Amino acid sequence: MLQPALGTARTPPGEGEAALAVAGAAFRRRIAMFFLTFALTLNFVDRQIVNILAEPIREELQLADWQIGLMSGLAFALLYSVAGIPLARWADRGNRPKIMAFSVLVWSGFTIACSLARSFPQLLVGRVGVGIGEAGLTPAANSLIVDYYPPERRASALSLYYLGVPLGTLAGMALGGLVADAYGWRTAFLVAGIPGVVLAPFLLLVLREPRKAHAALLRTAPPGALAAVKTLWAVRTYRLIVIATALQAAVGYGFGPFIASFFIRNHGPEIVAMATQAGMGVSGFLGLTLGLSTGLAGAAGVWLGGLLADRFGRSDVRAYVTIPAFASLAALPCYAVIFSIDSGALALAGLALPNMLGAMWMGPVHSTQQSVSPPEIRGGATALFLLVLNLVGVGLGPLFVGTASDAISWQFDQDSGRSLRAALILTSLVAPFSAFLFWRARSSIGRDMTRWKAVNPV
Repeated sequence: MLQPALGTARTPPGEGEAALAVAGAAFRRRIAMFFLTFALTLNFVDRQIVNILAEPIREELQLADWQIGLMSGLAFALLYSVAGIPLARWADRGNRPKIMAFSVLVWSGFTIACSLARSFPQLLVGRVGVGIGEAGLTPAANSLIVDYYPPERRASALSLYYLGVPLGTLAGMALGGLVADAYGWRTAFLVAGIPGVVLAPFLLLVLREPRKAHAALLRTAPPGALAAVKTLWAVRTYRLIVIATALQAAVGYGFGPFIASFFIRNHGPEIVAMATQAGMGVSGFLGLTLGLSTGLAGAAGVWLGGLLADRFGRSDVRAYVTIPAFASLAALPCYAVIFSIDSGALALAGLALPNMLGAMWMGPVHSTQQSVSPPEIRGGATALFLLVLNLVGVGLGPLFVGTASDAISWQFDQDSGRSLRAALILTSLVAPFSAFLFWRARSSIGRDMTRWKAVNPV
């Protein structure tokens, strides 16, 4: 008689098929996470590329700092936030892969349109269009990932997705600077927009909508928009982390459009010398160095924040807000030193630490805001979260920095470098308020996380 193959003699009937099914689901999740992370990476390439292009755009179109802040911040964030509400409602009811594919096409098209702008209003319209398109990705992606993974793995899974933020920032800054040096800022927008047009069909082919497999969600219709907002805002943990993250974002995103300008205005000769030594132009050199600092250090922060939150959160769920609190507070003295020292090289190198600390909130906070939200409005929970974060952080942060720089320049004899330095230091003082609110959420997170049962149809 033939003997069973090695390793199969003791396998009960059906167990092998079950193991294969589990392995297949895990493989599908990995593929899905790759494409979702790549989509968010392109999202931030198109969103952040304007930061490294701010100075050449300002010079060609003769713009003031407040206009740079409006274009890169409020104009983008306002429509991003407003469009996010109906798109999130769509995500709570509709096919999320289709929504994401459509969104990628829209924002990529408007990024390409920015390359054709010949005036500030035209560029403003292009950035508004990018904001509308990008609003459809993350609410759908967040709720899809939460459907894919159990609660104890969500922070790590969402951290993997949010690696797209620093990676996209790295690619956007480096690509934008290098292409702008070689071919101009218009070509940089064109090159940034094309990959999204290619990606969109792959999202339709690869991603699965698991909602049909979960009968409870089908039987529970999402509440109206106003009722959903009231439900979410009544959850204390959700409310606190939304406000805390918005303040945190006001610092990080407020700095974004002005970091390259800060180094050009305050450390110009030193930056030119370093760029020349590297055989590069100033925009390319700063794009590459700032991109590497933001991208690599930010990626480390995103990964570390999710890893620590899931590891310590198994025994104490307060870790999901404690880690962002400490990280936010620790970044403050780093910024104060970086914006004050006389060495441009040390300031460039020193940015890595606050960039890492500033990214550690992403996995823990997004995991928390999804876990404390009812399953049928998780897309809406992300949209409301992003509405506040983007209006305060992305919208008002850059506008505040730019307006403050213009307003106090008279105190520095119209020296735009010194006034921008002061505006950046002033903005960094918001960080302790963010840390305080994260810390306050420790008292309610345990209760709020037990309200909803896990939903994992995949």
